[in-house]
Amino acid sequence: MADLEIASASAADLLLMRDWAESEGWNPGEGDRFAFAVADPRGFLVGRHQGTPVACISAVRYGAGFGFIGFYIAHPSVRGQGYGIQLWRAGMAALDGRLVGLDGVVEQQENYRKSGFRPAWTNLRYEGVPVPGDSSLPPGVELVDARELPFERLAAYDRRFFPEPRDAFLAAWTGLPGRTAYVALRDGAVEGFGAVRPGVTADRIGPLYAADQRIAAALLHRLASAAAGRPVSVDAPDVNPAALTLMAGAGLTPVFETARMYTGATPPLNFPHLYGVTSLELG
Repeated sequence: MADLEIASASAADLLLMRDWAESEGWNPGEGDRFAFAVADPRGFLVGRHQGTPVACISAVRYGAGFGFIGFYIAHPSVRGQGYGIQLWRAGMAALDGRLVGLDGVVEQQENYRKSGFRPAWTNLRYEGVPVPGDSSLPPGVELVDARELPFERLAAYDRRFFPEPRDAFLAAWTGLPGRTAYVALRDGAVEGFGAVRPGVTADRIGPLYAADQRIAAALLHRLASAAAGRPVSVDAPDVNPAALTLMAGAGLTPVFETARMYTGATPPLNFPHLYGVTSLELG
């Protein structure tokens, strides 16, 4: 293999990684990189050959025991030359001793199996403009701007759906300009949360959490209204069949598929209330 210089990504490198992800057809969210950077500033790696970036990966650490792999891309001009595997090894080394997760595209899943990952569920990306439908809330439930909720309550709710705290990431994810986020409250208790941000080909909804399908539908339509007629996309997990039913009923079409995979046991998340994952890059 040719020599490769591997280092933490700069701000300019993060923009390059976002552009590469767009070229792969992953439809990254506008501004995602700002939230990604605060999640783990050292968690993004770029490999350079003779000064030119040729490959990248993210290996983001959460808490003391979890990590997530994403942005695993070798530039098309150098594929098959061993650069990607060097980044892979560097990323996995950075997460040594942790449970590691990733969202693997179909063509790479067998390679991830060979590296010790096992599938936990499939994410199906549904996309389109939701058709009009019943988006009424159950009695006693209201939607409020997530930024009006004390942050510790939002973070505590998010912990039902993620293995470790991710407060810095979550604060940026909901607070960046151009984003809209709502929580569903019943008698002051959080029973749903969703966020939407601009994307390249469709605005991205994620996360989408809800105590039942009716609340999830209300959140979906409220977030879609913020997209002002643009298509939206949601990465819905098949581990919650109600999520797939909701997306199909809203007239959205599956366009992309990944597998959530882990190196160990699947974390005990609140799957019946998980309607859309936050990000395929950071979990």
